[in-house]
Amino acid sequence: MFANLIRGSLAALVVVTGLVSNAFAAGFDVNATVTGLALRGVDPVSYFTAGEPQDGDFTITAVHNGATYRFVSEKNRDLFKENPDKYLPQYGGFCAFGTAMGVKVDGDPDLWKIVDGKLYLNLSKSIQERWNGDIPGFVSTADEKWGDLRDADPSKL
Repeated sequence: MFANLIRGSLAALVVVTGLVSNAFAAGFDVNATVTGLALRGVDPVSYFTAGEPQDGDFTITAVHNGATYRFVSEKNRDLFKENPDKYLPQYGGFCAFGTAMGVKVDGDPDLWKIVDGKLYLNLSKSIQERWNGDIPGFVSTADEKWGDLRDADPSKL
């Protein structure tokens, strides 16, 4: 019994250590929490398969680019692993409008839009309304600026 408790504690420590080290492995190009969790735990595949953001299960995860993503099912996780770029939000999950303005601010997983097969997030409803006014123009500008912003520390912009 005591041996099982020790093994369980060690397994939990390995999981926690892995999450913390993921946070340090994730660079400035992914909008993730200090624990390395991306999209606030929302399943990135769910936008495309369910047509809405769904909270992922903390036991079904994948690490990509140093960030941890959660999924509602193993099927979604496997789809992500096969082609992460298909499901990842643009600009590392930072606000699409903010990126077009040359800054990196939080992207809210509940304020989203799929355009030409790509997922975009925005900071707030009012920002999303502005972004909706000229999506092609803002996407073009954000695409141009992302190269300079990608590895920049958001606090230095």
